[in-house]
Amino acid sequence: MEINHYEFKYGEFGETLGVQINLKGYDVLRFNNISKGPAFTIEERQKLKLSGFLPPRVKTLDDQIRSCLATVRGKTTDIDRYIYLRNLYDRNVVLFNAVVAGNVTEFLPIIYTPTVGLACQRYSKNFRGANGIHFYPGNIDYAEFILRNYTDQAIRIAVVTDNQGILGIGDQGAGGIPICLGKLMLYTLGAGIAPWHCLPISLDVGTDNEELLNDRDYIGWRHRRLKGQEYDAFIEKFVAAFKRNFPDALLQWEDFSKQTAVTVRDKYVKEVISFNDDIQGTGAIALAGILAAMKVKNEKMSDQVYLIHGAGAGGIGIAEQILTELMEQGMDQKEAVSKIFTLDSKGVVTSDRTLEPYKVKFAKDPKTLSWLTAPEDNTLLNAVKNENVTVLIGTSGQSGCFTKEVVEAVCENTERPVIFPLSNPNKKTEAQPEDIFTWTDGKALVASGSPFPPVRHKGKEYRIGQVNNVFVFPGVGLGIIASGATEVLPSFFSAAAHAVAEFVSDEDLMNGILCPPLDQLKNVSFEVAKRVGVEAIKAGVIEKGCAFSRYKHNNDPDRLNLLIEKMRWEPKYFEQI
Repeated sequence: MEINHYEFKYGEFGETLGVQINLKGYDVLRFNNISKGPAFTIEERQKLKLSGFLPPRVKTLDDQIRSCLATVRGKTTDIDRYIYLRNLYDRNVVLFNAVVAGNVTEFLPIIYTPTVGLACQRYSKNFRGANGIHFYPGNIDYAEFILRNYTDQAIRIAVVTDNQGILGIGDQGAGGIPICLGKLMLYTLGAGIAPWHCLPISLDVGTDNEELLNDRDYIGWRHRRLKGQEYDAFIEKFVAAFKRNFPDALLQWEDFSKQTAVTVRDKYVKEVISFNDDIQGTGAIALAGILAAMKVKNEKMSDQVYLIHGAGAGGIGIAEQILTELMEQGMDQKEAVSKIFTLDSKGVVTSDRTLEPYKVKFAKDPKTLSWLTAPEDNTLLNAVKNENVTVLIGTSGQSGCFTKEVVEAVCENTERPVIFPLSNPNKKTEAQPEDIFTWTDGKALVASGSPFPPVRHKGKEYRIGQVNNVFVFPGVGLGIIASGATEVLPSFFSAAAHAVAEFVSDEDLMNGILCPPLDQLKNVSFEVAKRVGVEAIKAGVIEKGCAFSRYKHNNDPDRLNLLIEKMRWEPKYFEQI
């Protein structure tokens, strides 16, 4: 019997039924995918040669959850809670997921944004053990061999970063991999994709972060970032190796920076099953918030004028998704583009400038902007006033740039302005939700990118909806995997946006709340997965149904929905088989 080996048994629908463990003694306890800690029964302890390695009491999963909650809630800082939960994941993935799944609203900001940003910054100093795969120029030529020898081979999804555009904090070198692990935790919590089907990958192409380069504790590849042809060749080698090892798996590009994010996404969209959540997921969840706002305003999207302050990957992703939706609602492309303004550090993006390719689509002919007579006129405030902006979205990372004057100007253009300060972490948000409520006398429809406490206005408390990609990407991933889609289409994200918007309750809409609560994550993800799967069937980008199950949906939406439901993993201890 092979040592260091375990096999999962799958049912007709691809669901996990049990596990065959060929490990003994301490090796069982060290494997976080199968370890139960003190929850191993007496019979299991005897069979697996664990007798004497654990205290005598057999605890239930509920016992363990209760103990873990007491411990984590006793921590005094969010980063200490993060470290505890990460350590819990490393020793027992079932227990970790059971703890977090029952308390998503409380712990999602700990395992992901905003706390994970600090974990990335402290990655080298807090390094406790390996997770996922680190590629760098010294091993990229052996990428296929490394992937082939990864412990878990039934990989359904990988989240991959080059570490350059981490949240709102930029280049983190090798420290970006906690972002990938965090995203995959959310795939599990939201869509039920089992942890052993998930693979975090860091593409360590160096760093231009001087603090890291000069840090004696830095554990990444201590060189300046690869650029140009060297960078392109590195990515090409990785993609080729990934495709050969996991041809049916979904690859999510994560936290690449600006033009690189768009270039890599577009170059490989047909070569591997892939998408970029920072572009497409951000666009979809922002569109969901806008769709909900239109229900409150009782107006059409075609009646609005949109300004996105921050023309990076996320901002352009939002612009693309708004454009897609306007065209699906019947507008021609030229008219739809005319309603979408993007603004960067130089003001409204205009076609007379030398532009990065990804900005060109939404650049305005300066001759059509009659108010723009001198460079100093090209300001956010002037754009809002002169273009009658009704939907203002921030992805700039510039704290406080949505000033009282700017917000009041949007209010002059519409009875219910839509204002989304989406930059995170909170210290970089364009405006505080409480201020926006005050400045507009509660008329603004507000959603934020980071979690904020409820706002109290005129004696009433309002929950601030969070425009959080977690409502989109887990369901999109599950829908792609279950349907067997061989390509990720823009229409998948439109379908996801509509599904999320429909989960905002009538009561929340009456109170101007535009996003579902986090405790609805599993339900939202399930609906998103169904919509995406149906969209894949309609678009005909399916070859063989689910690549990870003997069960075929045969292009029947009802059978597909059953497959999606059965595939979802729940954090429960399974029996040895």
